[in-house]
Amino acid sequence: MHRIFEISTSGPGLYEITRDVAGWVEGEGVLTLFVRHTSCSLVIQENADPEVQTDLAAFFERLVPPSDDASMSYLTHTYEGPDDMPAHIKAALLPTSLQIPVVEGRMMLGTWQGIYLFEHRRRPHRRLVVAMLR
Repeated sequence: MHRIFEISTSGPGLYEITRDVAGWVEGEGVLTLFVRHTSCSLVIQENADPEVQTDLAAFFERLVPPSDDASMSYLTHTYEGPDDMPAHIKAALLPTSLQIPVVEGRMMLGTWQGIYLFEHRRRPHRRLVVAMLR
């Protein structure tokens, strides 16, 4: 069984999709989530304290700043905006797919774990995440 989730983003940051996915899963198996884009990622992270998401986004912004930052002057793929190539780099560093066990209709996430789409681009996007449960 499969489904495509559509996530609207409004700029960089982590967008929790745990409830949407949890409402869809049933039975038992392995859930695979895959994001169909090259400038965002999927991560499992703490969902209790929103400062975790803020700090993660800030860390990756410092690790891979926009291409108009002097430290990124070596980049050649810049014609799609200063956030585009850095977004590709972040997506190469972070997962674009996840696997989660499902038992008795529940994802076996830890107490404080949530599923997030990590948007790396500045402008709003419509992101597609494919879910497959087998």
